[in-house]
Amino acid sequence: MDRKTLMIIGAVAAILIIVGGALALMGGSHDDDPTHLTVAAHSNIKEPEAGFSPLVGWGCGHQNYNPLVQSCLFKTDKNGDIVPDLATNYSISSDGKTWTVHVRDDVQFSDNSTFDAEDVAFTFNTAKETESELDLTNIEKVEAKDNKTVEFTLVEPRSTFIYDLRYVGIVPSDSYDNNTYGENPIGTGPYVLDHWDKGQQAIFKINDNYYGDKPYFTQLTLLFPEEATWLELAKSGDVDVVPVATSALNQTVDGYQFVEKSAGRAQGVSFPYQNDTGDSWNGTWKIGNNVTADKAIRQALNVGVNRQTMCDEIFSGHATPEYTSVDTRDYANPDAKVKDGDVDQAKAILKEGGWEDTDGDGIVEKDGVKASFDLYYPPDYLDRQSLATVFAEQAKDIGIEVNLVGADWDTIYANMYSSAALMQQTSPDPYKSIYQQYHSKEADGFYMNPGLYNNTDSDKLMDDAMHSSDLSAANTLWSQSANVNGGGWGPAGDAPFAWLVNYDYNYFIKDGIDIGEQPDGLGNDILINICDWTRTNSTA
Repeated sequence: MDRKTLMIIGAVAAILIIVGGALALMGGSHDDDPTHLTVAAHSNIKEPEAGFSPLVGWGCGHQNYNPLVQSCLFKTDKNGDIVPDLATNYSISSDGKTWTVHVRDDVQFSDNSTFDAEDVAFTFNTAKETESELDLTNIEKVEAKDNKTVEFTLVEPRSTFIYDLRYVGIVPSDSYDNNTYGENPIGTGPYVLDHWDKGQQAIFKINDNYYGDKPYFTQLTLLFPEEATWLELAKSGDVDVVPVATSALNQTVDGYQFVEKSAGRAQGVSFPYQNDTGDSWNGTWKIGNNVTADKAIRQALNVGVNRQTMCDEIFSGHATPEYTSVDTRDYANPDAKVKDGDVDQAKAILKEGGWEDTDGDGIVEKDGVKASFDLYYPPDYLDRQSLATVFAEQAKDIGIEVNLVGADWDTIYANMYSSAALMQQTSPDPYKSIYQQYHSKEADGFYMNPGLYNNTDSDKLMDDAMHSSDLSAANTLWSQSANVNGGGWGPAGDAPFAWLVNYDYNYFIKDGIDIGEQPDGLGNDILINICDWTRTNSTA
């Protein structure tokens, strides 16, 4: 038996041991209660190191998903509309800086304390000061005007503030303790945390005080497995919902349906937009790259790569070509796209920009500089590793050398201002998906706008969109900012990114489980409507 075979057997054995351990922690290999549900969390829902507190990122922040224990002022209905939850209605002042939200008066927390407007004010004021992924810096103050009325005063108008109201779970003002809440959360959501086996699973049970329709599933076990174990967890038959890894997209599992959910999950390559002038951030992170700072390089890559080939070869068709990072959103701009897969056109762009292969090695150069740069990617994500590999192969076909560097996120962030990086964004909130991604800024060590892109015309349109009190008008402005006066952040403009694919979220869901009607475009949050889920067969 050769060494390679032994390594494969060892890897499989290790996965089986991990799977067996995870199942053992569930209290046995099988649970016959049909009202108990076991879900393997997708990698976008990481086990929260600080516990289940929305004030430090659980349910909101970098990724938005149903916090289970807490409920929010607003929620997303089956049509994808943001509708009241703890709130009853809201209004916005004429200057866009004051949002007044009226809340329910018939809600209790899971500890039997009464929910009111003071809890909302406390949650947002505390979240603003808490060190977390939340960006609530535009909140000046939040005040409870009476038990049913909350007034949010913003530093400047922000049309996207509704998304903060949608995704921040509310905590009790009387009992919240930042040191203990994460492990003993109290909320108004459909579930309460029963116990948490750190590093493995969290078990939630039904909240008897929940004001909404009680969920069919009285117990929810949320596992936090490594991606390498997902397929084996499904094959075990003891897990009801399991994410599907890229390597298993062509697999079937007996007793499970394959469910594909769109999410606007854009994956692509960020390019350092600045030239290398010797600057650095904080004296450590180098800024600038003289290859990617050249517009011809960025445009040629956007035109020359074949996105459909990537979708077919890497994702087995469970992805679609992505050009702007927001192709599926209401504020997308079709005019900002380019026609890709045209190697000849890409080479012509390079030649016109002064890039030619003068030494015959297949890589173009300009003024003695080779068209070569590093691309950092997280190797723990097979989809991004595969995407980086194919991108590099296709770049070589047009005469550009891309050197792949697998690294952890700390290393990626430390190099993102001077090297390309394989990035992903999923948020439906244009503040996150457009403003933070493309609005000009100074280097600050934050992962948004990693190339330090800046364009005055785009900035103006994005600012106008942020300050608009009309959501439809704001969407038009967001769209225009992608393609303006020959520039803009789309590939037909300045092309600070080469967005490549929109990769769907895929799940193995056990036969007999009905997940109800879910809104389009939010497939990253499979539990978004957990209260509507049922099991139609008689056994688990």
